[in-house]
Amino acid sequence: MAFRFHLPSRTRLSHRYISLVAACAMVLYGYDASVFNAVQGSDNWNNYYGNPNSSVVGSVTTAYTVGSIISGFFFSAPISDYFGRRFSIAVGAVIVIASTFVQAFSPRGSIGGFIAGRFFVGVGQGIALPAGPVYIGELAPADIRGTMMSFWQLFYSVGSFIAFWINYSCTKRAASLGDWDWRMVVIFQILVPILICGAIFFCPETPRWYAQKGRYDEARASLRRVRETDEEIDNEMAMITTAIEYEHEALKGSYWPLWKDHSLRRRLLLAFVINCGQQITGQGSLNNYSTIIYKKVFTDNDTIQLINALNGTFGILFTLNATWTVDRFGRKPVLFVGAIGMAICMIITATVETQTPYLPGNTKSQPVGIATVFLMFLFTLFYKPSWGAVVWIWTSEVFSMNVRAQAVGMSSQMQNVANAILQQVFPLILDKINFYTFYMFAGINFLLALFVWFVLPETKGVKLENMDTLFGGESHAERGADLILREKQGAEQIEYTEDRVSLTEEQRLATEKLAMQVVMESRRAKTDDVA
Repeated sequence: MAFRFHLPSRTRLSHRYISLVAACAMVLYGYDASVFNAVQGSDNWNNYYGNPNSSVVGSVTTAYTVGSIISGFFFSAPISDYFGRRFSIAVGAVIVIASTFVQAFSPRGSIGGFIAGRFFVGVGQGIALPAGPVYIGELAPADIRGTMMSFWQLFYSVGSFIAFWINYSCTKRAASLGDWDWRMVVIFQILVPILICGAIFFCPETPRWYAQKGRYDEARASLRRVRETDEEIDNEMAMITTAIEYEHEALKGSYWPLWKDHSLRRRLLLAFVINCGQQITGQGSLNNYSTIIYKKVFTDNDTIQLINALNGTFGILFTLNATWTVDRFGRKPVLFVGAIGMAICMIITATVETQTPYLPGNTKSQPVGIATVFLMFLFTLFYKPSWGAVVWIWTSEVFSMNVRAQAVGMSSQMQNVANAILQQVFPLILDKINFYTFYMFAGINFLLALFVWFVLPETKGVKLENMDTLFGGESHAERGADLILREKQGAEQIEYTEDRVSLTEEQRLATEKLAMQVVMESRRAKTDDVA
């Protein structure tokens, strides 16, 4: 039988392009997380700022996380809900561009200027990053939502890849470049934000944001760009419309429903745990301080930066595993296997490092160095498609429309809360107990595996508007349909009882579509009255 190659439809290609533009926001995070790690190995950077000690180095990293926490908790959601997901991403990108120049051109000897630049980079990313996964998740069909969201973490690896290779090139020419060997690494951070600002407004806003604002025609037009058939559009518009009507009626407020509704409260606390868990796996420390770690094994900075660059390269390949695993096996199995694999890598790394002798010059032998690099790459293989990608996917998909921006903003910033604490103390711990620190990370990963297996619900293939029932709440789409039709038809309408669960999927959709028609007629009537 002849092999036939089928090109993706124009709609599918459009959807992938839109998701990739939004995912570029994660390049900002990946690049920035790797920039400071990279420049720490520059003698020119250290001399420029007076050879800062471990405490000051921790403060530089912490400044970014504090800025990100403040903007992520208090500014990202209001901007995203009022102006739209695209606008929030663009505003964050503009702030990153401006603060990059503050970092690059702070006065000699004034580490405070560099710290201020890091702080405002955090502010920009704290605004942009929560909006990105919300944007992708609200546009993606349920059956490929995990696959499309996996590109979010993939682009983190792309950012690390770009940063480490630029740094490696500059390191090889450090003598001729002088202070520009680290300054160029910092300045190149503006390229992707410029790309985002130029492309994001050619992409549609999400249909759920339009519907939340009562702009249903624009919501339908947005869906038309990313769905194949009119039937898909009609079904999804029905679910979106009825869910939003219920949320406007019964769950008023931006932040209060997260604590008032037991189902939302449970989701928020679970999201807090796994987002903190993403950083305390050890990946956050490795990404920020791999240069310091490798200095305990290798003496040549060129070698260290080459290892970092290769790790960034393989990180892209490793993250690609999420594109085929997360929607095939589910979120829980991928997170569980990832945590167990990382724990084993940490145990072996700690044992190899602590049970082998140091050579003259306070370094390890070549076989130990090779083993350490291999284990760190193996750790990345387990981390990238699991706790790297799936945490973002799970967080962006479990919350209802009325609180999604707020919840994702708060939950994603728990990564930075954990990071701020850990990165401030990690250099000091590493100085005190060396590679015994890795046993601590191994224990944490085993605990995270148990948490996932026994506590975390599976969300694979569940539609966004049906997440509420998965977490012990009521279906907002069904409740919205009931409320709308009850107002229209009075007490004769079907009451929302336990018997409702016996309805078929076709009956549910029919009810929701009827309710949507009532909403649309009401909107048109109000428009005619105003006219």
